[in-house]
Amino acid sequence: MDDQACPRCKTTKYRNPSLKLMVNVCGHTLCESCVDLLFLKGSGSCPECLAPLRRNNFRVQLFEDPMVEKEVDIRKRILRDYNKKEDDFASPQEYNDYLEEIETIVYNLCNNIDVIGTNKRIEQYKKENREFIQRNKTRMGREEFELEEVLELEKAQDECRKQELLALETEQKKKKAREKEALIDELMFSGKDASEIVNEFAEKVEKLREEEKQVPPPKPATQFSTGIKFGRSADHQFLPVPKLEEGPLYVHEAPILFVEGPNSPTVFEIENKGFMTHIRSENIIERAGGYRSLIACQRALQDAMQGLFYGTET
Repeated sequence: MDDQACPRCKTTKYRNPSLKLMVNVCGHTLCESCVDLLFLKGSGSCPECLAPLRRNNFRVQLFEDPMVEKEVDIRKRILRDYNKKEDDFASPQEYNDYLEEIETIVYNLCNNIDVIGTNKRIEQYKKENREFIQRNKTRMGREEFELEEVLELEKAQDECRKQELLALETEQKKKKAREKEALIDELMFSGKDASEIVNEFAEKVEKLREEEKQVPPPKPATQFSTGIKFGRSADHQFLPVPKLEEGPLYVHEAPILFVEGPNSPTVFEIENKGFMTHIRSENIIERAGGYRSLIACQRALQDAMQGLFYGTET
């Protein structure tokens, strides 16, 4: 930024540290003095591209590259009208096409590509979606107003917190000063041993240091910076959470299986009587996920023998 200069009067930041470079919608920069000189009547043309400009549209340049300033200005202007959200579209593909259209318009205006056709395209969109644009502007204005209120509230709370901490620090300093004065008076007029008095003062100083560390906690917030409120309010009363009775939260009880036929083999029998001979054992990844081929084999045998039952001999 120090090497930037006004293209008209050639004044640089080195020669004039208070130099302010201004930029307009065309993206070309001028210093504040040249803007005041060239736009005395409120309007005029850009010295470089001869684009018609107005004095009240000039603003202080924030970025080093004037093209970035131009793109920011164009993008803000376009997004005031192209203000649809993802919820306004039937599918993600339609929303992506909408975003692609916005980027194409911004690119064309930034690089002076088919400017007339692009502006006609914007006017046609504004004419077809006038009611929708106005509704979204109203909604966005309301959301911005609520957000500003929340930010102002947070700012006031922070300032109040700073004042509380400052008052606490001042009180602690006064307390230290009073303790020092008390020590001097006691050393001068008391008949106690000086070392004993100093030891007592050291203990008091240690207690003061402990008190300094115990900073009072800030007041709990009632909503986030986005405006979303949390906690219990007067408009939303919820039932209290029921308290659990003392004791274990869960007690496992083995299921009782009613089998009309032979019982399925136990885990010991499955392991030692050849049931696992043709079963693939689990790998490391499956074992990490909780799978056991032994349990799978047992479940398969239980399902196979579930429909069996004892019959009577004839």
